[in-house]
Amino acid sequence: MAVTVAVDANGADLGPAEVAFGAHAAVLADPGLRVVVFGPAAEVSVRHERVAVVDAPVSIAKEPDPAKAVRGTPEASIVRAWKAVAEGEADALVSGGSTGSALAAGLFGVKRARGIHRPALAISVPVPGRPFLLLDVGANSEVRPEHLVQFAHMGAAYARAVLGVDRPRVALLANGSEATKGTPDVIAAHAALAGMDGFVGNVEGFTVASGEADVVVTDGFTGNVMLKTMEGTSRALLGAVREAATSSLRARAGGLLLRPSLGGLRAGVDPEAQGGAVLLGLRRPAIVPHGSFGERGFAVAVARAAQAVRTDVVGLTHAALERAGALRRAPVA
Repeated sequence: MAVTVAVDANGADLGPAEVAFGAHAAVLADPGLRVVVFGPAAEVSVRHERVAVVDAPVSIAKEPDPAKAVRGTPEASIVRAWKAVAEGEADALVSGGSTGSALAAGLFGVKRARGIHRPALAISVPVPGRPFLLLDVGANSEVRPEHLVQFAHMGAAYARAVLGVDRPRVALLANGSEATKGTPDVIAAHAALAGMDGFVGNVEGFTVASGEADVVVTDGFTGNVMLKTMEGTSRALLGAVREAATSSLRARAGGLLLRPSLGGLRAGVDPEAQGGAVLLGLRRPAIVPHGSFGERGFAVAVARAAQAVRTDVVGLTHAALERAGALRRAPVA
């Protein structure tokens, strides 16, 4: 299936050229993929016939009010990229800039899918041997029970379609495993999810990486703090292992023996291997990589976006919500 992905190259830490290199690498690995890069043409070189560049040097990735910036800056690269998706020139979007601008431009450009309360940002957390999907990780700092219910069904649908989990186990993040633990919103969501296929109840922060759930649901504030805490702890531990392995001649000799195993461990917790976060709940798929990603991370992000199109993540997500009766109903006149 041929797929076209629109890529906003502005806002990435390593610059637009690095994003374009990632797009080029993705195209080389997928004969059915075409990419349109939106960014400053002077900084982006085209090296493949299936990679096009639209000169869009204006970036709103650092603007403090993304919604205002989107409305007032139609020439911005993220706005133009989403417009290409909305008008059918592309099937999905990858944003190298901020999550806020990508979400705001998506809401204005392609809008929420029918019946969705709020989009959610979901990311596969790379725990060796026990990865899990965490959502929301930043799109909604405050949520209601019905939002958490939708996040649960959307996360399960994505885990099945893209991550290959046949029967995802879904849990709510709380301060205890009992149904009565958590905020009033979490308790209410727990009651509403009780009949969901695969719902396993609550998980606590220290057990999320133990393999008890494939999808962990929370609000965007808590999810974002949790994600960054795990990433920071992972980096600190790998750094400590590296320092210990080079602290003496004996340690360096042992480090050489352990290098293959440590290399596998490093790969298992590498966030670039996941391609970034996916915006669920919009009418078209969108992937938001971390701004610090390099060429490889952006290549994976583009591949994830193409996979989301080919597996019809939007349609599967909507169907799951419809079957569960979790879609927002229009107000009665």
